Amino acid sequence: MGANTNRLSPRQKMINLMYIVLTAMLALNVSSDVLDGFTQVHDGLTRSNDNVGRRNEAIYRQLEAFSATNPDKGAAWLEKAGQVRIATADMLALVDSLKFEIVRKADGDDGDPANIINRDDLEAAAVVMLSPGNLRGERLRKRLETYRTYIGNFIPDSAKRANIAEILSTAPVNRKGTLTPQLWEEAKFDQQPVVAAVTLLTKLQSDLLYAEGEALATIYSQVDAGDVRVNELNAYVMPQSRMVMRGGKYSANIVLAAVDTTARPVVYIGGKPLGNDRGLYELTTGSTGTFSYNGYLEVAHGDGTTTRHPFESSYTVIEPMATVSATMMNVLYAGIDNPVGISVPGVAMNDISASMANGSLTRSGDHWVARPAAVGKDAVITVTANMDGRQVQVAQTTFRVRKLPDPTPFIAFTDASGNPDHYRGGKPFAKTLLLKAPGLEAAIDDGLLDTPFKVVSFETVFFDSMGNAIPEVSDGAKFSQRQRQSFQRLQRGKRFYISRIKAIGPDGLTRELSPMEVIVN
Repeated sequence: MGANTNRLSPRQKMINLMYIVLTAMLALNVSSDVLDGFTQVHDGLTRSNDNVGRRNEAIYRQLEAFSATNPDKGAAWLEKAGQVRIATADMLALVDSLKFEIVRKADGDDGDPANIINRDDLEAAAVVMLSPGNLRGERLRKRLETYRTYIGNFIPDSAKRANIAEILSTAPVNRKGTLTPQLWEEAKFDQQPVVAAVTLLTKLQSDLLYAEGEALATIYSQVDAGDVRVNELNAYVMPQSRMVMRGGKYSANIVLAAVDTTARPVVYIGGKPLGNDRGLYELTTGSTGTFSYNGYLEVAHGDGTTTRHPFESSYTVIEPMATVSATMMNVLYAGIDNPVGISVPGVAMNDISASMANGSLTRSGDHWVARPAAVGKDAVITVTANMDGRQVQVAQTTFRVRKLPDPTPFIAFTDASGNPDHYRGGKPFAKTLLLKAPGLEAAIDDGLLDTPFKVVSFETVFFDSMGNAIPEVSDGAKFSQRQRQSFQRLQRGKRFYISRIKAIGPDGLTRELSPMEVIVN
C-alpha cells in the first residue's frame, strides 16, 4: 500500500510569515488593520485545519476498511493508527481549552475564540499561560515534547522525522532585544495580543494535524497497498500554501491516494486536462479573496474501464503586507539620519527595495537610514519586493517631517567620582567646577535623538552691588577672559544668568535658546 503525502515545507514558509508579522506588530502600536490581519490568518488556518483533519480521517477510514477485509494484516496497523489519533485528539483538546481560557480572560465568561472582542488585550494570554500559580504554558510545552517524541517513533524517514521535530520544536527562543534565550512559552505568550495568542495556538493545532497525518500516512504505507487499492480510491488536493500574497503564485499537488505508479491518473479541472502527469496545478493570482475550484481524477484499469474520482479545494489570496517603522519614533526629523526598519513577511531581505520622496533613503545590510529634506512636507517611503521574478509594490508609508526640537544648554563637568555630567542651571553649582569648565555646550540628549549642537555665542549677565546688570560676551562657545574674571569675584550664594545663547544644529539652522540661571555654591 502506498500513500502520497505532503511534506509541507512551503507551508512552513507561510507559518514563518505569520511569525514575522507578529514580531512587526509588537514593534508598533497595535492597529485595527494588523488585528484584522491576524483574524484573517486565523480563519485561513482554521479552514486549512478542517481540510487536513478530513484528509487524516480519510486515511484512517482506509485502514479501517482494509482491516475489515483482512484483519490478520490490518488489525495491528489500525491499532497503532488509533493510538496516534487518540494522542493527537488529546493535544488538540488541550490547545482548544487554552484558547477558550485566554479569550474568556479577555472577554468574560461568554468569550468565544471565533469572535474575539478585546483582540488587542496584552495581558490575558500571559495571565493564563505564564502565571506562577498554574504554569499552563510549561505544561503545554512538556506535553508537546512528549507528543513529539511519541509521533517520531512512528516515522522511520529521518527527513520527515526531523521536519516534525522542527515544526513542533519547544527550544528556547532568542528574541530580538533580549540577551538570553527565553523559554518557549514566554516567547510565545508574553505580551501577546489575544488574537495573536489564539492564532499561534491554532497554528500549533495545524502542526499537530500535520504530524498526525505524517504518522498515519507512514502507517498506511507499511500495509500492503494492493489490497486497499482494490477496495477504495480517494483524490486529494495538497496545496503548498492556502494563503497567497496578491501577485504571488498558488501551487497545489492533486494526487490519488494508493495510486499505482505504473498507471498515473489524468487530472481534469473545470472539464479540461491539467496538462502534466505530476498533478501539479499552478496559477498566478490577480485579486484578493477566497477562491474554490473542483475537478476529477480519471483512472484507467487493467480491464479497459475507467473510473472518476472527484475533488474540490479552495485557496485564499491576501494583500501583500510590509512593515515600515521609524526606529526612534513615529516621525522623521529633517537634517539627521533616522534609522528605519523595513521588512516584508515571507520575502528575503535581499529581495526588498525601497525609495523615499522628500529626501534620501540608504541601506546598509538589513538596516535603512532615512534623511528627509524639507520640513512640513511628508516623506513617503515606497517598498517593492521581488516575487516570483517580478517586482511588486507591497507598501507605501507616509511620515511627517519635523524640525529638530531646540536643544538644552549646559555646562559640562566631571563629578567627584570621575563621571562626566551636565549642569543645566537652577540649582547650586560649585565655583571650583565653574572655573574648570571650558564653556557652554548644547544638545538634545533625551535618550532618543541624542543630537549635539554647536554653540555659536552667548552672554553672561552679572549684577553689581547697586543691582546694575553687567553683560559680558563669550568667546564663541568658550567663556571669555572677562567672564572668567567675573566668576572669580562671585561669592557663595550669588547667581548670574547666561542668555542670548545661539546654537547651530546638524540641520544647519541657528536657534536662540532659553537662558539659564547659575547659582554659585
